[in-house]
Amino acid sequence: MIVSALSFLAGLLVVQQFSALPGIQWLIVVAASAGIMAWLRYWRWLFFVIGLLWAIVFAMSRLADRLPESLEGIDIPVNGFIVDLPEQDERSTRFDFVVTHSAQKLPSKIRLSWYFPDQTIKAGEHWSFTVKLKQPHGSLNPGGFDYERWLFTQGVSAVGYVRPTSQIPVLLGRKSAWSSIAVWRQSIIDRLSLTLPDSPSLALIKALTIGDGSSITQNQWDVFRKTGTTHLVVISGSHVGLIAGLVYFLVLNLWARTGLLGWSPQRVATVAAMVMAVFYAGLAGFSVPTQRSVIMLAIVMLAIFLQRNTRPFNTLAVALFAVLIFDPLAVLSVGFWLSFLAVSLIVYTVAGRLGNPGYLLEMIKINWATSVGLSPLLLFFFQQVSLCSPLANFIAVPVISLLVVPLSLLGVIIMFASQLLAGKLFMVVDIILQGLWWLLVHLAELPLAIINHAQPPLWALVLAIPGVLLLLAPRGIPARWLSLVMFLPLVFTASKKPESGAINMTLLDVGQALSIVVQTTNHWLVYDAGSKFSEESDIGKNTLLPFLRQQGVSKINKLIISHGDNDHIGGAVSLLAGMPTEQVLTSAPEQLSDYSPVVCATGQSWEWDSVRFTLLSPQHPFVSENDNSCVLKIQSKQGAVLLTSDIEAAAESWLVETYGNKLKADILIAPHHGSKTSSTLSFLQAVQPDYVLISSGYRNQFGHPHQDVLAHYQRIKAKWFNSADSGALTISVAEGFWLVQSQRDTDSKYWNFK
Repeated sequence: MIVSALSFLAGLLVVQQFSALPGIQWLIVVAASAGIMAWLRYWRWLFFVIGLLWAIVFAMSRLADRLPESLEGIDIPVNGFIVDLPEQDERSTRFDFVVTHSAQKLPSKIRLSWYFPDQTIKAGEHWSFTVKLKQPHGSLNPGGFDYERWLFTQGVSAVGYVRPTSQIPVLLGRKSAWSSIAVWRQSIIDRLSLTLPDSPSLALIKALTIGDGSSITQNQWDVFRKTGTTHLVVISGSHVGLIAGLVYFLVLNLWARTGLLGWSPQRVATVAAMVMAVFYAGLAGFSVPTQRSVIMLAIVMLAIFLQRNTRPFNTLAVALFAVLIFDPLAVLSVGFWLSFLAVSLIVYTVAGRLGNPGYLLEMIKINWATSVGLSPLLLFFFQQVSLCSPLANFIAVPVISLLVVPLSLLGVIIMFASQLLAGKLFMVVDIILQGLWWLLVHLAELPLAIINHAQPPLWALVLAIPGVLLLLAPRGIPARWLSLVMFLPLVFTASKKPESGAINMTLLDVGQALSIVVQTTNHWLVYDAGSKFSEESDIGKNTLLPFLRQQGVSKINKLIISHGDNDHIGGAVSLLAGMPTEQVLTSAPEQLSDYSPVVCATGQSWEWDSVRFTLLSPQHPFVSENDNSCVLKIQSKQGAVLLTSDIEAAAESWLVETYGNKLKADILIAPHHGSKTSSTLSFLQAVQPDYVLISSGYRNQFGHPHQDVLAHYQRIKAKWFNSADSGALTISVAEGFWLVQSQRDTDSKYWNFK
């Protein structure tokens, strides 16, 4: 069964590498291949082909539900229900919406934003809106979060926003408190807010009881990330398993003492454990991780109920197969890999070993095995490994699992009968969490709490897997020290650097904003830091830092913030807080006064690794703030690049008058996102670019890039690329010539926008 489940998994994984799904004719070929394999009784190959077939059919069905292109960008009146807990910040509320009535044929599930709502929005409410929709589309960057993949796995087939000016939103009604899981969870949130109005632990209690982590601050997430305890503050498979296990052993012992042996204690305990597991998963809204956990637990409990003596890895294989049949897209989730591998490591480390080390030593052994065994995967997915994680988890796991979660769940149940008694119980939970938080903060502040490293290649990860197995093998296995050799490629595989005199440049896909990263042989420059969306979200922490970590950057040598508009400076503070930076240059020093910025001005220049950097502007203040942007020219042995930020016609005219043909550059970053107020023909004729790179948002409200500007690019015979359509754009040198690569061309998958 183990090999068959892994073969099925391999078939699913192959499909997830496709940039486009095969046509119906290939589907017929795959189905015929499955029939041949069954006839020849090649069972392992049969499971592989069935995995291919199931993944393709499931993906086709999901993609067929997407919003038609003809319905993008138009006002559509809809009626429907809010099906999950809304996410709120200071600017907007986001929620999943199931449409029950519309004149247009819309997807079954859409995700909406309501900016500056004048009403409180709750799960289970029935609303009438006018919405403007588009196909799922998100930024696509190296090392970044694939929002389109996440929407695809969640079954969201369109995104958009409420148009309160077209039609006043109308609340049509509310579902009763017990009519759906979402409404039930909403009522628990409302009661928790009343019971714990001023508790500093309210956000964590909400996360641990109903899986709502939207109130956890970015600072809290950073501490959990640095200590490797993020998995403890969301309802994951481990929480469900531990609570079910606790109920199982309590009921097993209590039932055995009653003497009512008509039903065996094991069977009664399995039923009680499954009821508790389903209840807890329901509190979390049956999120994907809890669904996987319930399925895995059901397989284990069924074996106990039927009194079958099964091998742990066979049981795990059956659970794996069941999870993938239920949701083949689970393989796209990092949580899927971490949860199954963590369980596999625990089974490998504990099952079948001789001796009885005792509970404490067993827990230390399991903690060591999961911390070390999962580190290659964490390095591959997140480019970070927490060195204090073993100690933090050794303390936090029993505190959260055996104290906080059981007491919190008990408090939630009691809360509906006695809010006063529940408040006393939550007060105990609050004290425990504050003590644990104090410890985690101090661990996170340790000098080497976390290490960052460039993303290792896939082959290094594959080599590390047998290294993990050898390291965790029983004592007495010869040459266990070789495991350390197998780990070395993870650490000593560095990303490729440009040669002296050359550059690599990446125009990141940051929507209607700008952020560019330039690399020479030994230096890194960041030009602009994109937008800030809310107190908890900006381009600096969402896009720039993940990209820099993936590239193995430990320090930024120079950060240039061209001017003070939000779409250029918004992510700067997060970037500076998350990455050491030697110098900041900006035309808006008052907004970055805490970082000792230098005012950028004409004539400033420096040289890195035989590459020349020169600021061409501003020399004197312009009326428009956009025209005061820092304009940077980079000269390498392959040619020149001109970074212009948001300059408009006045600054362009001054540059032409001042520099003339010295403005010539091979690559031009389009001024002001391709606005019609910039990219004048005289300026473009002076620059004479071969390539123009445009940073703009998909279907942005400003209509950038303007058609007249694109006509100008065509007139000077420049090839242009738009990040809205291409994703991140990477410029490098190949055989002495510029090479422009689009992320959507080189790394997109079948679920990504085309």
